Amino acid sequence: MSDATSLNQLEQLKKFTVVVADTGDFQTMKEFEPRDATTNPSLILKAAEKEEYAAIVDASIKEADDSSMPTAARIDAIMDELLVRFGIEILNIVPGRVSTEVDARLSFDTKATIAKAKEIIALYEKKGISRDRILIKIASTWEGINAAAELEKEGIHCNLTLLFSMAQAVHCAESGVTLISPFVGRIMDWYKAKEGRTFEPAEDPGVLSVQAIYDYYKKFGYKTEVMGASFRNKGGILELAGCDLLTISPNLLEELASSNELVEEKLNEANSQSKDIEKIDMDENSFRWMFNEDAMATEKTAEGIRNFAKDIVKLEKMIEGKF
Repeated sequence: MSDATSLNQLEQLKKFTVVVADTGDFQTMKEFEPRDATTNPSLILKAAEKEEYAAIVDASIKEADDSSMPTAARIDAIMDELLVRFGIEILNIVPGRVSTEVDARLSFDTKATIAKAKEIIALYEKKGISRDRILIKIASTWEGINAAAELEKEGIHCNLTLLFSMAQAVHCAESGVTLISPFVGRIMDWYKAKEGRTFEPAEDPGVLSVQAIYDYYKKFGYKTEVMGASFRNKGGILELAGCDLLTISPNLLEELASSNELVEEKLNEANSQSKDIEKIDMDENSFRWMFNEDAMATEKTAEGIRNFAKDIVKLEKMIEGKF
């Protein structure tokens, strides 16, 4: 099928961009055949509450529970086991990588983030999974990015999530992070509430933010991959066709697969390199000031960490209830 319009939009998009499934649901992955998959505490909680995944939860408890340990340590061990078991199930479906998230409550503790990431990787490797297939997902705080810089030196690849600003993106790139996940939809949510209006995809502040980060990375030759995330509509996805990766929820994957309208490449390295972009010098003072000056990024990063932490607590309570 040489005619692009004979392919659905999802098939066309895959010619320009690596498609990643933003879900913990295995059936969705089988249906849409993404290369990678990404999860977060909210998605794992949603999946773990479903009857069809009860066996994974029960197996995690059976494998990791040790009644001689304090309750908090028991739950922590089971949580790690659960995340890794979900990750392995996903890796049995997708040919590429899975992102597994470090506890959001560690977002401001560099040492604890490094320690938890190493525990997760060790558990995967103990089960025969190479670290090359895992991305450790960490919130894009100053401390989180610094943790990722250390982990990358040891061959532990990281996905920096809850990323809303150029300050976060620049620090990630200069720290040698494998991949970042700028959140398109949550940026638009903030501006929509702030300005009391809706945005067309081409003027969507979230889309424009990812375009600017992509251009900056390609202009200055950074190897860090850009994965647009948290989409609210199909239009935002299509405006970022050509981005390194896009992580897409099941309902939007379905929408793309149901349309045969033409998809055009909107981002490419050559165009980015031809743009006039000023280099940003980044140290801790610059980061904290730039980040502080961006009210949207400051508020959405903090909100995201709080919400992920809440869902971790819910997941822990669910596990404790099964003791």
